Amino acid sequence: MEDQAQLLSRIAGALERLAPARLKDVGWQSAPAYVWGTGGVRAVAAIEAPALDLLRGIDGQKAAVTGNINRLAAGHAAHDMLLWGARGMGKSALVRAAIAQAQTDGGAIALVQVATDALGTLPQLFAALGAVERNFCVFIDDLGFAVGDDASPRHLRSWLDGGVEARPANVRLAVTTNRRAIVPRHAGEQDDPVNPRDAVDDSLALADRFGLSLGFHNASQDEYLAIIEGYAASYCLSYDPHDALEWAKRRGARSGRIAWHYVTELAGQAGRQL
Repeated sequence: MEDQAQLLSRIAGALERLAPARLKDVGWQSAPAYVWGTGGVRAVAAIEAPALDLLRGIDGQKAAVTGNINRLAAGHAAHDMLLWGARGMGKSALVRAAIAQAQTDGGAIALVQVATDALGTLPQLFAALGAVERNFCVFIDDLGFAVGDDASPRHLRSWLDGGVEARPANVRLAVTTNRRAIVPRHAGEQDDPVNPRDAVDDSLALADRFGLSLGFHNASQDEYLAIIEGYAASYCLSYDPHDALEWAKRRGARSGRIAWHYVTELAGQAGRQL
């Protein structure tokens, strides 16, 4: 029977093999993207994103995001970005597509997606990225805070601007959210008998830290059909505009996501892969 020291050694070895990769083991120069969570960090072999020209109905937002990402990739001054608004209108896809295109064009940039439950570890991530000769877009998708959580928004404000643990010069944040102010707001904020403006200003203070704030709105009928037209042409699919509008009507919305679901249905009916 093996002694206690040997048993402990075997257990330690098994735990070491199961543990997530240490930061020092991650090649921050090699992968196009990474995922950072409370369990550690892992490299991602490829960025899944549509081609930029397939993202339609958001031309102004697309120009602003790609221009900012290209400046960051070149090591020039760039903004932290807040992409807010309607669901399914390409906020997340645009960030990923802009990074992928910048990499194709030779930019020294990588995407680091941060899980929302790992926001408290951002200082450790910033410390690791600040020591690397590469530019990084730290991506927080679908950010939201629970009602009553005052600490997390304040920490993020400090990391964005002004705090001793603020993100380094080679790192910028891209955040997507459904709310313009990010944090929940209530009608009661307007009724503070002491100073009603203070509560509203505090709610907006986080959003104000982003140098580039872009709104995304529900697609018009023409924009929705233009999105489908782009996908259909790219994948050599035919479609009926009336059928496409009926598809959106049944789902109660017109958006890029709904358009993609419709194109997926077309491809499936045609026996095609996407």
